Amino acid sequence: MTFVLVHSPSVGPSTWAPVAAALERRGHAAVVPDLTGVAAGPAPYWPRVVAAVRDAVQEAAPGGGPLVLAAHSNAGLFVPVIKEGLGERVVACVFADAHLPPPRGLVRPGQDDFLPFLRELAGDDGLLPRWTDWWDEQDVAPMFPPDAAARARVEAEQPRLPLAFYTDPVPVPAGWDAVRCSCLWYGPPYDTVADDARRRGWPVLHAPGLHLHQLVDPEGVTAALLKLSRRS
Repeated sequence: MTFVLVHSPSVGPSTWAPVAAALERRGHAAVVPDLTGVAAGPAPYWPRVVAAVRDAVQEAAPGGGPLVLAAHSNAGLFVPVIKEGLGERVVACVFADAHLPPPRGLVRPGQDDFLPFLRELAGDDGLLPRWTDWWDEQDVAPMFPPDAAARARVEAEQPRLPLAFYTDPVPVPAGWDAVRCSCLWYGPPYDTVADDARRRGWPVLHAPGLHLHQLVDPEGVTAALLKLSRRS
């Protein structure tokens, strides 16, 4: 199986790089598509997310073997359209501290109760600050490992997304969750997401940590991804 590690469009591929390396050390192929350019140009944005993932997979794993999608944060909301774009190769979807899409319909990357916060952050040009600049330093610093270089890499590649990215509806094709789906959560507020996953009958694992825990404990997160993606 090839693992397709989908980062939140709010950050960049460095957030998954340590887990990709850990998977490869264990003999598994891993692809980390770069979504940092998906908001370039007008809405809708989701087709560019799908194209970026599909192109990365085609380049790195063109052989037609099975794929496991692992999405972090609000990348989870794009999993249904990504899965549809990749076709029957997708055999499992893992939501790692990620929002869960509904079974069908439409979903916006920005939840209704979060949009007022984003509107306050947006500049006159409609662009938001970099994601790590949304929060106080006392909240941001603990999410990163002690290695200053790791934080510098993540911060350097963060895009400034338009507010419109968070209000642009993403379609959710019915039946997307017919494959094995599971949830890996690190900490609040994703404990409520884990509860939702359990109600859906999905396997759930807890890897205690903060929202970028895959940077802090890539080996532990890798082990959890392997366990959750295992077909019964």
